[in-house]
Amino acid sequence: MDLPPRTPLTPEQVERGFHYLLALQMGGGAAVTGRAEADPQLAFVLLRLAEDIIWPVTAVDEETTDPCADSFALDEVGCVLLSALRDWARDSPTTAVPGTARNIIRFVENVVPDPEDHGDTHATLEMMCDEHLALAHAVQCVSP
Repeated sequence: MDLPPRTPLTPEQVERGFHYLLALQMGGGAAVTGRAEADPQLAFVLLRLAEDIIWPVTAVDEETTDPCADSFALDEVGCVLLSALRDWARDSPTTAVPGTARNIIRFVENVVPDPEDHGDTHATLEMMCDEHLALAHAVQCVSP
């Protein structure tokens, strides 16, 4: 499968991706069985969500006044992870779906700071879904 060029996700794609993430996070593999086969574009959608979630957290910020070795190491770790997820989505979309989703969930659990500081990954994913939906709707309204 060739990956489509980098384009913003539609609101429907955002909803499909986050519904899969939330179902997997809450119910495990049994809760999402068969979805990857039923939705061939799900690997692409989850890859785009991974890029949108991982890259802003790991990339060296141009405004950082004192970048250090750790900043560049984190940037490289993000690049490596996203590169591996891209290869996986391209080479084996069906198996990439649950793997990419589990990587996103682990990343959110272990790296993304919880804005409410309550340690609830499900709530953080729901908040991220709302933010991504708002952005997708805004982009859709602006696009011709």
